[in-house]
Amino acid sequence: MTLTICPCRQTAPTQLSYAQCCQPYVEGKAKAPSAEALMRSRYSAFAVSAIDYLFETVAPEQRHDMDRGSLESWSKESQWNGLDILATEGGQPGDKTGTVEFTAHFTRAGSKEAHHELSTFRFDDKAGCWFFVDGQKPKGKTVVKGAQVGRNDPCPCGSGKKFKKCCGAAA
Repeated sequence: MTLTICPCRQTAPTQLSYAQCCQPYVEGKAKAPSAEALMRSRYSAFAVSAIDYLFETVAPEQRHDMDRGSLESWSKESQWNGLDILATEGGQPGDKTGTVEFTAHFTRAGSKEAHHELSTFRFDDKAGCWFFVDGQKPKGKTVVKGAQVGRNDPCPCGSGKKFKKCCGAAA
């Protein structure tokens, strides 16, 4: 399969081709140097149906939970539309662990979908490579609208009273 643009949509500073980006990892010609590179290559492996690579890059103790048939079906029955890396922590050369928060975009059965996950990775010194350990749905983030008003601040309604004696008294 010849892909001009890498499925993971990596840019450095321009869009990289599959051959320049994830293909060397997926085909076993190189090892991903970071947790993010492994995440990107695993996404690309879904796009090119490289199921063996998906198995090989999962931590050995986690492989018993994998269902090859489900992975292969999901891979082949989906159109892979790109990957957004939202955050990374650790996972660089010299680190032992790392996390990558991402959203994987795909279309399946005509429906556009997005898979949002926080993945954990581990570097194995003996194997000399990164492994995917597990993934979970990220916790929601607290959203604060506007500035917080303190009890003794002037009430934002403009009454001239302290917040606690005005609109804050009803709260």
